Amino acid sequence: MAKKHGKKYADAKKQVDVNKEYNASEAIELVKKIAPANFDETVEVAVRLGVDPRKADQQIRGAVVLPNGTGKTQRVLVFAKGEKAKEAEEAGADFVGEEELVNKIQQGWMDFDVVVATPDMMAQVGKLGRVLGPKGLMPNPKTGTVTMDVTQAVNEIKAGKVEYRVEKAGNVHVPIGKVSFTEEQLLENFKTIVDILAKAKPSAAKGTYMKNIAVSSSMGPGVKVSTAGISG
Repeated sequence: MAKKHGKKYADAKKQVDVNKEYNASEAIELVKKIAPANFDETVEVAVRLGVDPRKADQQIRGAVVLPNGTGKTQRVLVFAKGEKAKEAEEAGADFVGEEELVNKIQQGWMDFDVVVATPDMMAQVGKLGRVLGPKGLMPNPKTGTVTMDVTQAVNEIKAGKVEYRVEKAGNVHVPIGKVSFTEEQLLENFKTIVDILAKAKPSAAKGTYMKNIAVSSSMGPGVKVSTAGISG
């Protein structure tokens, strides 16, 4: 069943040339202009990669701090004990604890956006795999969320760190800010994501790597971005 869109979305879509691949600056300018909602929408970049995520050597996952942040303050939960728990609190973590937080989450509490854990806590955190895993919240060394340096982890997340991960169809979706951001801020964040994905190209990937790129606001239509001049 086709997804139904309202009049505002239809009006916004009319302003997008579906046959055109815009340069990144034009695409971002257009997304800001046509964002249909009356709230500050998130702007997202979607990249289709020429990889086979089913193969271990073609899985792309990591994290990067966006130069201009995301416009959203992330609520950070840290699983740590002793001195590391104190460090996390001093760094500005919203929730810090051990077994009691594991129990709370098992009972349905989910008022947080990112989870960090010290390696010695992963045996306990592992009990939450079925809860946190499907939501993409499970701490992972590849994204810097399993670490002894909890201060750096919390600071980076608060500064606008985003995770990227290739999905089954080869797509990567990453927020790059808000509609209220300047075009320059969004463009800088956009380039940061595209550059890091280009550098992450697996040697096993064959053919065109960056197949297509689009930017959109959370309630608006996608705008295609030209991949010309983008490595990969």
